[in-house]
Amino acid sequence: MPTRHAVADVSEIPAGRGKSFEVADRQIAVFRVADRWHAIDNTCPHRGGPLADGPLLGDVVSCPWHGWQFELATGKSTRNPAVCVSQYSASVEGSTVYVEV
Repeated sequence: MPTRHAVADVSEIPAGRGKSFEVADRQIAVFRVADRWHAIDNTCPHRGGPLADGPLLGDVVSCPWHGWQFELATGKSTRNPAVCVSQYSASVEGSTVYVEV
């Protein structure tokens, strides 16, 4: 059963950006898209690029190293749905961002 972890204050992640956090011994990328929050594994399966550092286009993040793209809501690659990263539930309560891992 997933455990809820407080990871950040909402002010730490500007809209349209991501930030990496260590949660339950995993590197998790947390993204703020307008008023929605998403969390996925921070490591691109291609060559290990840090997804939290990648540019966002809507609800899709591109790996900053080689451009592989992943849907934030599902963790699936936009080009090959068989390739994916884990996706986690993210939410805000008050001014605290939580991730369930």
